[in-house]
Amino acid sequence: MSIVTLLPFIVLIGAMFLMTRSAKKKQQAAAQMRNEMQPGTGVRTIGGMYATVKEVHDDSVLLEVAPGVHAVYAKNAIGAVLDDAEYNRIVHGEGVADEIDSDTPVVPDDASSLTATDDADVARIDLGKKPETDEPAADVEPKDKKADGEGDAK
Repeated sequence: MSIVTLLPFIVLIGAMFLMTRSAKKKQQAAAQMRNEMQPGTGVRTIGGMYATVKEVHDDSVLLEVAPGVHAVYAKNAIGAVLDDAEYNRIVHGEGVADEIDSDTPVVPDDASSLTATDDADVARIDLGKKPETDEPAADVEPKDKKADGEGDAK
């Protein structure tokens, strides 16, 4: 066989080696990050929940997801270990007020500013029943001569 026929196979094997090597490095970095967790650090789970580490065991972690609420997670479920500044910024909103521009309008928490204040100028639409007419409604039989609630089933 010549080198020209073996070249595509050599390139394919080299590419597969590089891809698996890259994936192994990422897995090792994630495992190292999970092993370096300590109680008191903030984490983000792979589901996107932020919590504080309370206890670290061999394959599991006890997380405080809310004050007084604890949950046990597998170590593999930890997506990222966050530093204190980032965790406080995301969870507690610390430092967010400094980022808000004073020129930008603030959106109210309720819809009170969206309602009209002068009721006299607003034409109201009645969404209730139609007004009654002077003439009584004629008794109209249905086309299939069935009363309300009757069906074909026996």
